[in-house]
Amino acid sequence: SKKKGLSYEEKRARMMEIFFETKDVFQLKDLEKIAPKEKGITSMSVKEILQSLVDDGMVDTDRIGTSNYFWAFPSKALHARKRKLEELESQFAESSQKKEALQKSIEKSKTGREDTAERAALLKELAALRQKKEQLKTEIDKYRECDPDVIEEMRQTNQVAKEAANRWTDNIFSIKSWAKRKFGFEESRIDKGFGIPEDLDYID
Repeated sequence: SKKKGLSYEEKRARMMEIFFETKDVFQLKDLEKIAPKEKGITSMSVKEILQSLVDDGMVDTDRIGTSNYFWAFPSKALHARKRKLEELESQFAESSQKKEALQKSIEKSKTGREDTAERAALLKELAALRQKKEQLKTEIDKYRECDPDVIEEMRQTNQVAKEAANRWTDNIFSIKSWAKRKFGFEESRIDKGFGIPEDLDYID
C-alpha cells in the first residue's frame, strides 16, 4: 500500500526535532539535505515549514554576511509553550466567568416567569386589556369628528376651499366675458365648448 505522507503539523514537529536533538545552527541548504533523509520531510516543503516556525516565534533566525542562519533551543520552546498555556488558561478563565455571568442572568430573568396558574391568569387578563384598549381607541376615532379642535380645523379648511372655488369661478366669468367681447360668442356656446355648467355660480 502507498505510504501516507506527513501532515503539515507533523512536518513542523519533526523540523523542531532536528533543532532540539542537535542543538545546532543551520542554513536553509543544510536543512533541505537533513530533513528528507532523517525526518522524511520533502526538500520542497522545508522552506515553507521553516518559515511558518519562524513566523510563530518557535525558530530564531539571523542574517550573518550573505547567509541566513536558523536555530531553536529547547529552553526557549519550553518558555514559549508556558506562555501559550498561560494565555489559553487566562482566556478559559475569562470565558468561564462570562458563561457563569450569563447563566446567572438567565436564571434571574426566569424569576417571576414560571408557568404557574397565577401567571397564566395574569397573561390572559393582560391580553383582554390590550383588546379592550384597541376597542376604545376605535370608539374614540369614531367620535373624533365631534372634537371642537377637529371641527375648527374642518371649518378653516372649508373656508380656504370655498375662497379658492369662488376665485376660480370669478376667473371663469372673466374669461367668458372676454371671449364674448373678443369673438362675439354666445354664452351658451362657450359653456358647451368648455364644459362649463349653466348653473355655475359663486358659493355662499
